[in-house]
Amino acid sequence: MKTPKRLQPLVDEGLIDEVIRPLMSGKEADVYIVRCGDDVRCAKIYKEADKRSFKKAVEYREGRKSRNSRRARAMEKGSNYGRQEQEQAWQSAEVDALFKLAYAGVRVPTPYGCFDGVLLMELITDEAGYVAPRLNDVTLTPEVAIAHHAMVMKDVQRMLCAGLIHGDLSEFNVLLDHSGPVIIDLPQAVDAAANNNAKRMLLRDVNNMTQYYGQFAPSLRNSKYAQEMWLKFESGKLTPDTELTGEFVESEHSADIDSVLAEIQAAFEEEQERKARVQGETEDEY
Repeated sequence: MKTPKRLQPLVDEGLIDEVIRPLMSGKEADVYIVRCGDDVRCAKIYKEADKRSFKKAVEYREGRKSRNSRRARAMEKGSNYGRQEQEQAWQSAEVDALFKLAYAGVRVPTPYGCFDGVLLMELITDEAGYVAPRLNDVTLTPEVAIAHHAMVMKDVQRMLCAGLIHGDLSEFNVLLDHSGPVIIDLPQAVDAAANNNAKRMLLRDVNNMTQYYGQFAPSLRNSKYAQEMWLKFESGKLTPDTELTGEFVESEHSADIDSVLAEIQAAFEEEQERKARVQGETEDEY
């Protein structure tokens, strides 16, 4: 096939030997299957900010720090230079998260680097060597659903211990290979300690996965892993080896009704945005 313009520099540099075919076209990025030497990998081309659908990207960027003070000031002011740097930070966030999470033992695609807004990473495949399906495209037995839910909860726990929350985790951002779930799509990953929306995002991520697996194994729907994780995380007692029960007793203190309603409204709006992104995607295999 004809080499896409954004991939041509990587071909010229010898980072990619052949572009095999498109894999997925979405509102945040276009993904291609490419050959790099003897390996078949993915090339994820990030779209420009005005073409992406993350309308509340500022909530995800909160807490991200720049080591360069001039760059940080420019990003805060929103100058042309600042917007360019902000775009670069968004593009590099996923590869940084992938390296960090892979080191922490989370099942994510192996990253190979980000070059001019193109992320090269492992192509996740199934037992037969075909492109692995997204979780929303498969049907599970109750036993497999329970086992895979436990794997995802453990990976969310490892992510939190590594200081990150996915922020957009759902059955649309998990692939299924021969060993189980693999978490993908992390450009919006948030800093668990520095982002004021971290707890809400963690609750939403875990709830999304629990509701999905719960349709195959209804007993999972009553679990409260997110609340249990966050309580231990806040108190400094959460480690990757912490044994979680999925049980949590809500505080008997009266709730701040306005805050609760605000969280419900925010969750509703984010769910509508997620559905809009999914409906806007044209998918091939993934």
